[in-house]
Amino acid sequence: MPETEPPTATHCPYCALQCGTLLTGARGAVVARPDPAFPANRGSLCHKGWTAAAVLGAPDRLTTPLVRDAAGLLAPAGWDEALGLVAGRLRSLRAAHGPDSVAVLGGGALTNEKAYLLGKFARLALGTSRIDYNGRFCMASAAVAQTAAFGVDRGLPFPVTDLDDAETVLLAGTNPAETMPPLMRHLDRADLIVVDPRRTRTAAAAALHLRPAPGTDLALALGLLHLAVTEGLLDKAYVSERTSGFDETWARASSWWPERVETVTGVSAADLRTAVRMLAGGRRSYVLTGRGAEQHSKGSDTVAAFANLALALGLPGRPGRGFGTLTGQGNGQGGRELGQKADQLPGYRSITDPAARTRVAAVWGVEPERLPGPGISAYELLDAIGGPGGPRALLVFGCNPVVSAPDAGRIAERLAALDLLVVADFVPSETALAADVVLPVTQWAEEEGTVTNLEGRVLRRHRLLDPPPGVLPDPAVLRALAVRLGEPAARYPDAPREIFEELRAATRGAPADYSGVDYDRLDAGEALHWPCPEGGNGTPRMFLDRFAHPDGRARFTPVEHRDSAERPGPAFPLYATTGRILAHYQTGAQTRRVPELLEAAPAPFVQVHPDTAARAGLADGQSARVVSARGEVVAEVRCDASMRTDTVFVPFHFPGAGRANLFTSAALDPRSRMPEFKVCAVRLEAAR
Repeated sequence: MPETEPPTATHCPYCALQCGTLLTGARGAVVARPDPAFPANRGSLCHKGWTAAAVLGAPDRLTTPLVRDAAGLLAPAGWDEALGLVAGRLRSLRAAHGPDSVAVLGGGALTNEKAYLLGKFARLALGTSRIDYNGRFCMASAAVAQTAAFGVDRGLPFPVTDLDDAETVLLAGTNPAETMPPLMRHLDRADLIVVDPRRTRTAAAAALHLRPAPGTDLALALGLLHLAVTEGLLDKAYVSERTSGFDETWARASSWWPERVETVTGVSAADLRTAVRMLAGGRRSYVLTGRGAEQHSKGSDTVAAFANLALALGLPGRPGRGFGTLTGQGNGQGGRELGQKADQLPGYRSITDPAARTRVAAVWGVEPERLPGPGISAYELLDAIGGPGGPRALLVFGCNPVVSAPDAGRIAERLAALDLLVVADFVPSETALAADVVLPVTQWAEEEGTVTNLEGRVLRRHRLLDPPPGVLPDPAVLRALAVRLGEPAARYPDAPREIFEELRAATRGAPADYSGVDYDRLDAGEALHWPCPEGGNGTPRMFLDRFAHPDGRARFTPVEHRDSAERPGPAFPLYATTGRILAHYQTGAQTRRVPELLEAAPAPFVQVHPDTAARAGLADGQSARVVSARGEVVAEVRCDASMRTDTVFVPFHFPGAGRANLFTSAALDPRSRMPEFKVCAVRLEAAR
């Protein structure tokens, strides 16, 4: 019998769990199945993971550059023509308006190598400070809060398999039963406390479901801390020996007695007491947050409040206990620590730190003075287009802001005001269709590289297929553009292994140290979690001996509840919140191209209590308008008696008139610059 090719071991292209995946077959007939040896998913995949290979054969796959012609249509062009046009326009704009007239928007789905090279390209080849990434819409608040509390931000500072033996887990604003279903295998022994305004699939599996009014999670967390102290559950020895700042934090929380919290959140004082006793009573307890707690104009403070609760109970930095945040995007962890974030250099180094600038500049072969300073956040960057001193050109790699940005109607108008919009993608996303130049690039099974999952584990992405003719990897595109902009070709390696070797040097000694990781070790099956200094074996469990602050102590963060930027009123009497559903991922640019997933969830809907629908003159299955002060969405009514009567929910995966972000608020968290996706004021009415 003929020998069969061994499967290619790689990882799912979707969420940050990065499930191990085995690929077999040729283009058009690739089969994906779970890798039973990978501990994060242990032989399991979700619906999206099982069907991920279908995107490789998408009928509208981009395979040639497109340039907008005189008639306003995107027409095929050669690579030399497209890159020459882009480089020429960039040179002209920079000469006339300065380097910050050009901006870059990256993505949390890019490999570590791509994210690293994109940051280097922006700061050297373009000379711009204006680079940020779509993780600003996803993980920014968690990053700020964890760094303040523990000295460094890693989604889970322990392996996900540690959750297998958990007794109690509080999940604040996260719905893994839909967003990362294989994670539930690690939670099936635990009593779950779920904090969510909706009865999600995760909440339905909970031992206790706390249902605060949208935008009041911070008050709830303050109330839980209050009870931890007043019920005698504070771990005084841990607080004394391993933390600082408790007294000031308690001074803020002391006024949030449970009955006051009940009036603000709607969660009963009895349930609050039960939740704290469950957490404190379990010998193996965890507190985990997600986007529902983070995507607020006070998201950093909300995550900090839950971290304060965990510290009060003595959870972080102890075996079998802990605090973490569930990273969302596939490489949301690596993407935010390797240099494509507005204020950071590779390794989680601050771009304002002279020593960090000197270190990275030396690796890049330039003087530190050549590196620009910190830029502005993703929404601020997009919102500045067309304004005085705002960007006139934007290069987009791996994201789809026409659908993903808040107040999306305004952002679409801002993009249209650009002199040049360039999008690198593998399918014609809504942002690509608005571009002046579209560059076709490789996707997950066509490239080598690494990603870093939610537990800080660096993983190898292996190639099964050669890319279609006419398609280039992102690093080759960046190198070609850099050369056309006058940079030496040797400064921009385009082989993933070579890029990673440089990345190792650039992160050596940094908080997110990758210097001890290499392709050979990863290919040999080693489990390497950063920080992994050269010669080391990585750090699967952080903070066991000390936290990452100079004094080794974790820090409580004093916070105070405040209202969301927008509350219901006479014109807009309902809360609206957004999120993901099982069948789709992010803006749906990939999953809406999988027939099986599109059949499961073909169109946007508005989930609403039957009484709320009836008050608006609507019934199940009818077409409704969800209207805010910024815009409106047309969606099918889906009545659900478990919904709060003051709240509607719309998934954000759909384009056009179904874009949930047409109504969302762009109010920003003052520390993380995270937009307030999770709560705004709307009204519900029949579609015209």
